[in-house]
Amino acid sequence: MKLTQIKIACLLLFGILTNNTKAQDTLLQKINFKAANIETVIQLIEKQSNYFVYFNNSKLNTYQFTFTAETIGIYNLLQQLLFETDFNAAVDYSNKKVFITNSNALKTSLADDFWVNDIQPTILVRNEKTTMLAPKNKIKALDNNRIFSIGSPTLSTTKSLARLTGYVKDSKNGEPIYGANISIDSTNTTITTDQFGYYSMNIKKGKSTISISSVGMKESKRQVNILGDGNLDIDMQDAIVSLKSILVVSEKKSNVKSMQMGVAKLSIKSIKQVPVLFGEADILKVVMALPGVTSVGEASAGFNVRGGSTDQNLILFNEATIYNPTHLFGFFSAFNADIVKGIELYKSAVPEKFGGRLSSVLDVAVRDGNTKKFIGNIGIGPLTSKFVVEGPLVKNKASIIISGRTTYSNWLLQNLKNIAYNNSKANFYDYNIHITNNINPKNTLYVSGYVSSDKFTLNTDTLFSYNNTNFTVKWKHVFNNKLHAVFVVGSDFYTYNITSTSVPVNGYKLGFGINQNNLKADFKYDFNNTHAFNFGLQSIVYNINAGYFKAAGNQSLVKEKIIPKEQAIETAIYFGDQINIHPKLSLSLGIRYSLYNYLANKEVYQYAAGFPKSVNTIIDTIQYAKGKNIQTYHGPEIRVALRYSLSEKTSIKCSFNTFRQYIHLLSNTTSISPTDTWKLSDKYIKPQIGQQISLGLYKNLKSGVIEASIEVYYKTMQHIIDYKSGAAILLNSHIETELINTKGKAYGIEFSIKKTAGKLNGWISYTYARTLLQQADDLAGETINNGQYYPTSFDKPHSINVITNYRFSHRYSMSANFVYSTGRPITLPLAVFTLGGAPSLYYSDRNQYRIPDYIRGDISINIDGNHKVKQKIHNSWSVGVYNIGARQNAYSVYFINENGKIKGYQLSIFGTAIPFITYNIKF
Repeated sequence: MKLTQIKIACLLLFGILTNNTKAQDTLLQKINFKAANIETVIQLIEKQSNYFVYFNNSKLNTYQFTFTAETIGIYNLLQQLLFETDFNAAVDYSNKKVFITNSNALKTSLADDFWVNDIQPTILVRNEKTTMLAPKNKIKALDNNRIFSIGSPTLSTTKSLARLTGYVKDSKNGEPIYGANISIDSTNTTITTDQFGYYSMNIKKGKSTISISSVGMKESKRQVNILGDGNLDIDMQDAIVSLKSILVVSEKKSNVKSMQMGVAKLSIKSIKQVPVLFGEADILKVVMALPGVTSVGEASAGFNVRGGSTDQNLILFNEATIYNPTHLFGFFSAFNADIVKGIELYKSAVPEKFGGRLSSVLDVAVRDGNTKKFIGNIGIGPLTSKFVVEGPLVKNKASIIISGRTTYSNWLLQNLKNIAYNNSKANFYDYNIHITNNINPKNTLYVSGYVSSDKFTLNTDTLFSYNNTNFTVKWKHVFNNKLHAVFVVGSDFYTYNITSTSVPVNGYKLGFGINQNNLKADFKYDFNNTHAFNFGLQSIVYNINAGYFKAAGNQSLVKEKIIPKEQAIETAIYFGDQINIHPKLSLSLGIRYSLYNYLANKEVYQYAAGFPKSVNTIIDTIQYAKGKNIQTYHGPEIRVALRYSLSEKTSIKCSFNTFRQYIHLLSNTTSISPTDTWKLSDKYIKPQIGQQISLGLYKNLKSGVIEASIEVYYKTMQHIIDYKSGAAILLNSHIETELINTKGKAYGIEFSIKKTAGKLNGWISYTYARTLLQQADDLAGETINNGQYYPTSFDKPHSINVITNYRFSHRYSMSANFVYSTGRPITLPLAVFTLGGAPSLYYSDRNQYRIPDYIRGDISINIDGNHKVKQKIHNSWSVGVYNIGARQNAYSVYFINENGKIKGYQLSIFGTAIPFITYNIKF
């Protein structure tokens, strides 16, 4: 009886209701609202339909909704708006009533078994997330619409501002997003996430809207109600858009509004679109296509930036210093592109936390790995194969990513037409491992390892090998919502070895090695959105095995020679302050003070005063106690940058930087070779010092789709190493007798225009640059070019690079690039004369002539597999041609005495078109 009374009461309360699934949904016309609260939505429904809407507004008012439709039913509209919230809607079509309830939806019809004894009334649980309720074109009432309450009102103070911090991550794999822009819509304030995806900003208390954007990701918004200091982590989704819309989402206005100038940022997606030799995505080759960056020739190891030599570039791979960044004679980059997140190349306005090099910093960031599920990919090419596997160690907390590459290029050498190379062999491998552990919101630990090895022989039994081994541990700690720090401990090794046993009595081993141990502590303190302070301490301990020559085999009669090891400590402390003086004016001030101590580990020669340094002028040797400080160098490095906005789309920037470099590359070859060695500054070899001033104009066109810039620079350099004619630098225990101290100047102008969106995108750059040296050593014993300025071996005045990508559809795209540069300088023999009865050559002034200009075009077609979402394995192809014009570009010119006549020949690395094909599998 009691149960029956309850049923009758329910019936009287709700009336005789009709099943809403059987009724025809009442249509609403021309629905269009943006960031509307629930009351606005209800008013619209009630106005068009004469329905009454019942709801509890205590929590529902914290959401905001955006929706557009020509015609839609009431029930369908509410299902889409409330999808994935805690609320559900039920419609009573008979009585024209709508009920919005929390968690459970009311059922507006009686259950089939309502009148059966001892059966409880049926309540329909929360709506299921089905395709019918969530069509592809709907706008979800998710984080974009919801209002997030940040902070605690009980802890509020009289301050009008609060500190908002958090991480921006990819929703698909949980990886942090580096360089995401976070802006407050009501102000001009824009904050950029660091390499860990971390941000910290001041925001007014009360309701605000913040916008988040990043390359290749959907722009996102968050409605926030700021009560006090707090944390807001943000997940972003990949941007998947139609071909008629933007294909590449860029940080619009970032090149205009940011303080940085002379900085090139490239995502791995952009890098992989550029066609390169053998179809292997190559970071260094793409870097060389940027304005102001050149190389001495095709397949060369190293690159030159704004008139700097190859050793003046600091190359960092996830905080590890890489001394040899290439594989296979310079044909391939040492970095597996599949593990790389992106790169930054600093050419001017270098942040004060970087030091130790004169020209540039190439910072290569590694991906953290997927924290949600295990995935991987495999790439197979004509010369190389590679793999990447990544996944969670602890879901949503700790991840690991492992990659590897190897080559099987011997078949190519064995099929060369020149039989002299048929017995040659060349191979390499590299492996990476990176572990990320998000211990808690304030502590994250990163462990990285990198190993690479190259071995090759050129038709002999002489084996050349060189190896990189790097290990780093990083700890990111958040002290509070204004102060955080990154601590790094690492060790970097580079070695080369040459072994020959073809003639047993002459069997030898030749080698060199460098090891540096690093310690860094970098701090950042955010006073507010207009004032950020950076400071830190860094130290490097150098240990150099300067070279050895030993017997190889029991029959070898080779006399052993070992160059004493070198040791030094380089320490630096830095401070930097970035101030937004006015919305149009920003200033960055920084100073880095470096201290260098060269430590005793060998005898030091004393030379006769007033005479050129040579073996004949050595008058004494001094033996110091091991570890004793022999020589100290120190000095400030200044970093100043200024930005002034002429308008929302135009700005001018200028910067002034000074640098000190305490380590030098010893090489008298045009390109980096495996036998090059590194030398520390000592009593006779002074550290290189450079100053650079830059000025740039930046403008965005067509709503930021096109970015244009012009930069001019002028750089001076002191204590640059050059070599005496015929210098012998291999295993030279008194290398200072073969060197000449010079000073230099470099200047140029760089034009760049970049299209970041649409079916056709890419960039065009032109650079005019000069690099000149002048002897500054009165006691060198010889004079170079009568003491006048002369071009360096990498001085190439004109450079043009065109990089284009065209996407026909989601599956098919084409990439092409064009490269032109002036030929590099060379010194030519002009005549033959007889001296002491023997013929000798008379040479021109140093670097007076040039080899022919360099011209090359490449093309590739990229084919993706189908885009089925539930498919477990996805594949893609890349097919193309390198040097499509088959141009025989000169790498160098050499001369041979044939029958008493000197004849010149041109050496080309790739004198023909080279087709390639690469197959990639993702799983």
